[in-house]
Amino acid sequence: MTEQRKSSTAIASLWVWCIPLIPLGLAIAIFFGELQTPTFLFINRYTQILPDTLWTWLTFLGNGWGIFAICFPLLLLSPRLLSAGLFASSLGGIVSLMLKPFLEMPRPASVLALGDFYIVGEPLLHRAMPSGHTLTAFAVASGIYFASDRDKRSSLWWIFILAGFAGLSRNALGVHWLTDVLAGCAIGLWSGMLGALLALYIPTNQLTPNKFWPRLLALGGLGAIYVMLTQTLDSELNRSLQYACAALISITLALFIKAQKPKAI
Repeated sequence: MTEQRKSSTAIASLWVWCIPLIPLGLAIAIFFGELQTPTFLFINRYTQILPDTLWTWLTFLGNGWGIFAICFPLLLLSPRLLSAGLFASSLGGIVSLMLKPFLEMPRPASVLALGDFYIVGEPLLHRAMPSGHTLTAFAVASGIYFASDRDKRSSLWWIFILAGFAGLSRNALGVHWLTDVLAGCAIGLWSGMLGALLALYIPTNQLTPNKFWPRLLALGGLGAIYVMLTQTLDSELNRSLQYACAALISITLALFIKAQKPKAI
């Protein structure tokens, strides 16, 4: 419990909670500085040097089912971190569902001519702010980071890089402005901190494989397998990645079931 209190204290530090104000402030500056279209077109143009498959795979990291599947081995390795990511993405999702219809911001495809920028898939027109994929990616990354022991966080910096590329992919695929991505980043970071705080309150003895909460997470894995095999998440280009994720979840569940059996003395 001592380590949990240390982590909680670190999250509660004022300067940590102020970090998301940086991307949020940048988004406001771009929007009111009338730089929204130039920044979008610049990123959208120069990201085309990389293949569409790479960008759709990166955007998969911001899909709720996708990131849950990729993080699912944490069910065995660290169920607290998986819980933090789940709580964080759920909180962020609620905020996104409230903000999108309230702000009702247009997406690039409803403002610009389709021939003026590169787009992958069907054009999306409405509810741009914030980028839900970016929010989810940063929420999970932040939740995992802040729920980790303080001495292990220095080795987890790369998950924010991945989240950043997930956000960039939304510009690359032509579905979000940079302002949407920056706002999603800020809200995601805050959601992750809150999710980590919630996860730290789960008693350690309730995180063993034979307890209710890990078994409930395992049932979520079964649902994720169904989604991976029956639905198209964001793009047809993600189909092979979805099959790989289904295999990853299946292996994790097999090991989880094996962990239910009492060890022979």
